[in-house]
Amino acid sequence: MRKSQSPSDEMWANEQFRVQGRSIHYRRSLGGSGVPIVHVHGFGISGSYLMPTARLLVDRWVNVVPDLPGYGRSERRDRVLGIPAMAEALIAVLDHLHFDQAVLVGNSMGCPIGLEVAHAVPERVNRLILVSPAGGIQNQPLARAIGQLALDAVRESPRMIPIALPDYLRFGPFNALRLFRELTRFPSLERLLHTPVPTLAVLGGRDPLMPPPTRVLDVARRAPDHVTVVLIEQAAHAINFSHPRHLAQVFTSWLDGRDFHDGPERLSGVRVIRTRRDG
Repeated sequence: MRKSQSPSDEMWANEQFRVQGRSIHYRRSLGGSGVPIVHVHGFGISGSYLMPTARLLVDRWVNVVPDLPGYGRSERRDRVLGIPAMAEALIAVLDHLHFDQAVLVGNSMGCPIGLEVAHAVPERVNRLILVSPAGGIQNQPLARAIGQLALDAVRESPRMIPIALPDYLRFGPFNALRLFRELTRFPSLERLLHTPVPTLAVLGGRDPLMPPPTRVLDVARRAPDHVTVVLIEQAAHAINFSHPRHLAQVFTSWLDGRDFHDGPERLSGVRVIRTRRDG
């Protein structure tokens, strides 16, 4: 076991295990209890950018932030894994950690991966949280999605550059483009309508990869009773990095069954689009 050297990461350990002869790296919090929270990163990038939100949850729950196969500190593969294969790798993480159940928190491509796991083994997913669930008709054709991604890049915090750029360069532009194409074809919002577990969708009001508000409202109205949709108005796509306090408050309120504006901070800019109480 190797612990992180940063003072802010004293409550975390860096660990690895092997699947099919290749190592998978993950960060595990050393505190917390109850049903664990597993954070799932987006395409071309490791789990590092998810840490600002994960760090705010360690006093309550065990948190795990893996680097999926081929990403970050995990061993590279001979080929880029698609979304179904990465869902299998995520299940392998749950198995290794002996998690009978977990709360899955996906961002961007992590949302389709979480949806795949929830549909394949719903008994292993206590709850599902989808942050910026990209994919589907709003990201097609590919050229349109690339333009959306470029626009999002200028809307994200500059502080993310030294975290994201090395990951993207290591992953490679060709691999990123191939996987991004697969992501754009995944009907995330439609798949959300059939999720078999309690689900929270968190959208950014400035996220160019998300559909227009009218489309979001239409999906929210058709969602089953166990789906909640929340908007963080000033956030773009990487909400886990740019708005960790807002996101942590939303997570905690939803997991505790409290009103989203209860709590010590009462952060502004969080708007509930649909909850179970809406009927």
